[in-house]
Amino acid sequence: QVQLVESGGGLVQAGGSLRLSCAASGLTSSTYVMGWFRQAPGKDREFVLAINWRGGVTYYADSVKGRFTTSRDSARMTIYLQMNSLNAEDTAVYYCVASDRIRFYDGSNYYTQDVAYDYWGQGTQVTVSS
Repeated sequence: QVQLVESGGGLVQAGGSLRLSCAASGLTSSTYVMGWFRQAPGKDREFVLAINWRGGVTYYADSVKGRFTTSRDSARMTIYLQMNSLNAEDTAVYYCVASDRIRFYDGSNYYTQDVAYDYWGQGTQVTVSS
């Protein structure tokens, strides 16, 4: 049973930074891709980034490129989302996700679609005040 538990959300002023964590359990393969989605009120879920557990290859959405970075701690089975230069448009519930059905080398952008991910955390709220 795969479980993903996010933490680190909260309220931050525009221009500030926040770091989210996602602790994973039950991942039995190093071929998993993990990542983050977000959903703002009244909007569809939006891809933020994806990282493959084995090699650390990462893809970012254009909206966060240059501001958000991710890292992983294999010993703790945890990934982190460092968010800098936050603005009001970043306000959303952030979800940690995982999938064993994504292969970055196939050349598709399947990893940007929410249906590609089988496992979702409960979400953590990030609110950016302007």
